[in-house]
Amino acid sequence: MTRRVAVIGGGSSGLACIKCCLDEGLEPVCYESSDDFGGLWRFKENPEPDRASIYHSVIINTSKEMMCFSDFPIPGHFPNFMHNSLIMDYFRMYADNFQLTKYIRFNTKVLQVKQRSDFSHSGQWDVETENKDGKKEKHIFDAVMICIGHHCHPNMPLHDFPGIDTFKGKYFHSRDYKTPEEWRNKKAVVIGIGNSGIDIAVELSRVTKQVTGFPFHSWPQVVTVTENKASLYKYVFPPELARPTLAIIGLVQPLGAIMPISEMQARWATRVFKGCIKLPSVASMLKDIQCKEETMAKRYVTSHRHTIQVDYVRYMDEIAKMVGVLPNFLRLLLTDPRVGLNVIFGPCTPYQYRLRGPGKWAGAREAILTQWERVAQPMQTRPCDEPQCKRSYAWLLMISAAVMGLAAYINRNSLPSFLQDPAALLDKIKAYWPAQ
Repeated sequence: MTRRVAVIGGGSSGLACIKCCLDEGLEPVCYESSDDFGGLWRFKENPEPDRASIYHSVIINTSKEMMCFSDFPIPGHFPNFMHNSLIMDYFRMYADNFQLTKYIRFNTKVLQVKQRSDFSHSGQWDVETENKDGKKEKHIFDAVMICIGHHCHPNMPLHDFPGIDTFKGKYFHSRDYKTPEEWRNKKAVVIGIGNSGIDIAVELSRVTKQVTGFPFHSWPQVVTVTENKASLYKYVFPPELARPTLAIIGLVQPLGAIMPISEMQARWATRVFKGCIKLPSVASMLKDIQCKEETMAKRYVTSHRHTIQVDYVRYMDEIAKMVGVLPNFLRLLLTDPRVGLNVIFGPCTPYQYRLRGPGKWAGAREAILTQWERVAQPMQTRPCDEPQCKRSYAWLLMISAAVMGLAAYINRNSLPSFLQDPAALLDKIKAYWPAQ
């Protein structure tokens, strides 16, 4: 009997999980509470409760070759750093290509997930859902994949801002920011100089009188942005900060401690569901989690946003080894040197995890060899006519130069007569091999 898998959430992770379940012969059912997939990357004019929200101008800060699904390259003509609308276009291409949409139950919330009474024997789960009409249903699944993301609830630490209760201006979280127009000719303060903070500060600088940015964990530093230019100053946080008309708190509270499932994690999980990979012991898994958390704690300040941070390449290789798809670098160099050199000295693009093992993709080699072409394609200004093919004599000139250099070290008279005059030899060869 085919094992049924509940996939909760239809964002990028949810789509990857559906695809990986199908690859492994599992039966996925994805529950998405909204009317479309895409998760974080679906722009909405108005923020929705319990759902991530982005502003209109968001552009991803990961290159298309690093963020794509491992067996579906992003089109070459797409920009290397894509606007959120293009990311959604890519997701639709991916879903259409692998026919994933038919496995998604839209407008359906998951109310509860719990182990069945016979879980120790069956390993099954009870999943309760509710559709948009309020109808509730209970389902039985052999496995559950949580793909709800973690950028859902804004973190508004108002207790950290004395005088905020008497502030007469407007303040809100960046989750509620959409466009800069309503802030034209006003003064703005941006609290938090992370990705969103810098984005919004620069965008507001086009319409406001002045934008001042404060790193949330380091008050003495201030970034002032005027006419899209940023300057860093030393500053003492004064009581007068309550005068600006806008404050944006650029922090996000993760929802619980659930890690979003990447495509590689989905491939690993579905192999576990099939019994092809055995889970480590609970003790070893907890120890590994603690080790990673301690490593991240040493690198970052105390913050909710880095609780699930990992080193990308090291983490991908770790999971790839478990799945059995980690590239064998020595074998690649011996059997396919061109690909081997690209994998070892090039970027760690996802295609390399499709070269061998479960889920091997025939197009992985070509995707690796053409990745730089796709990077260059969107930067080309216009198509040009192909140059006419002309016969090149560069190699003959190189031979002639080598012969002439050799003649400088040995007795010229000892060379064969046809080598004593390289220029005349070249003329004779050209006479028999006219340029095309």
